[in-house]
Amino acid sequence: MPDSVLGRVRAAFLDADYTVAGVRALLGPVAGGALARDVIVPALRGTSGGTDLERFVRLFWLQVPVPSGHARDADLVAAGLAEDDGGELRPLLHVEPLESVTGAGHVGWTVSDLKVRPGSGRPVGPDHVVGAGGASASLARLVVHSPVENVLDLGTGCGVQALHLADPAIGRRPARITATDVHPRALRLAALSFELSGLDGVELLQGSLFEPVADRRFDLVVSNPPFVVAPPGGTRRTYRESGLPGDDFCRLLVASARDRLTDGGRCHLLANWLDVEGEGWAERVGGWAEASGCDAWIVQRDVQDPAEYAELWLRDAAETDAYAERYEAWLDDFERQKVNGVGFGWITLRRRDEGRPVVRVEDLRHAVQEPVGAYVDDVLNALAEAPEFSTAWGKLRLADGVIQEQVGPPGAPDPERILLRQTSGLRRAAGVGTVEAALAGVCDGTLPLEPLLDAIAQLLAHDPAEVRAHAAAVLPELIADGFLIPA
Repeated sequence: MPDSVLGRVRAAFLDADYTVAGVRALLGPVAGGALARDVIVPALRGTSGGTDLERFVRLFWLQVPVPSGHARDADLVAAGLAEDDGGELRPLLHVEPLESVTGAGHVGWTVSDLKVRPGSGRPVGPDHVVGAGGASASLARLVVHSPVENVLDLGTGCGVQALHLADPAIGRRPARITATDVHPRALRLAALSFELSGLDGVELLQGSLFEPVADRRFDLVVSNPPFVVAPPGGTRRTYRESGLPGDDFCRLLVASARDRLTDGGRCHLLANWLDVEGEGWAERVGGWAEASGCDAWIVQRDVQDPAEYAELWLRDAAETDAYAERYEAWLDDFERQKVNGVGFGWITLRRRDEGRPVVRVEDLRHAVQEPVGAYVDDVLNALAEAPEFSTAWGKLRLADGVIQEQVGPPGAPDPERILLRQTSGLRRAAGVGTVEAALAGVCDGTLPLEPLLDAIAQLLAHDPAEVRAHAAAVLPELIADGFLIPA
């Protein structure tokens, strides 16, 4: 590897500290913040000194030419990353460093097509291979950190998720990594990303959905699929649009995941879904999950009305000449389907061959503790354990980081509302009654529930049978939400 062209480029990047941390230190918070918004002017001002790091940032991240003649340039040209054009070195590909989701260090570099920035005057082409972005980062932060042996990155694009899956900061590298994509150019650029990052042994297969691995099972499947809900006609961008109507691609992916998972295997994917007249989004996506035969946790993180959604993806593709025409087509298609809005979020599935699958659909728009993958197994376990819980034998403990809040007028003898709030994890809040609040205050996992409930009944002067019945009704939800944990 060190003697190959890409091996020498990798060594040059490391020597210059062309990493996320190195670029962050070089640019500072103002230019770095602007670059995160895809505004490059402050970063151009901050990279005019001509150091190796500044040249790499300007050339491969900001995508502007630099003077040629540097000792490293021959390797960059030989690797197909840049071209020497009459004294200027011009980028041919976008090469961006990738940081661990834990913030623990550098993962590698992604190689993708040059970004098409606003004001460029040209739209994104149909075969464009997109680089790392907000969606891919969201998925990477969701993926479970437990060690796995055999993983699949379905729709790998430039290889972002496969690089994250091999990150030692989230567990040892899987013994086998398979990456698939329907787009052959994406597979070629993913191979460049892997070689440049020093990741070898990744199996690359071409095909749609699970077709390339139809006879295999995996411990972990991750996918940032082409989930964009687009109208027929116009230019279809392979990286974001499947060609199937509506949200059918995501539905098919959920429906077919179970047969490709081992017992206990997980599947994480991003998705868009429609909220249509007469069928809310939760009912729609919950139906997908129930039909999958897996435990499922579905979280809506954002929702847009039809006009907002059309504007987002027209802007993403840098549509200019046919902007109004495509905008009309998008709105016509949504009106025809009676779409009220389009949701975006996470879907996590887990195959469990024993017990009845459970499905949880929720709307979480607030900030949560990242990365979710560090505790996603706890979320899934809580969902599975809650229906089995019994006050007759159970022992519970209060989850770490849960606090109690009381809401009411100052000086009032009794609160109007009592809230349990999580200060970490998903940061949920739940309104509770006096029984649940009292129980949360004494549950440490050492005593069975029944004597605790009898003591609470005596303290509150309530009928013990009624207190037990109330607890049996409300505790499973508090367990599923992660406020109380079976001991």
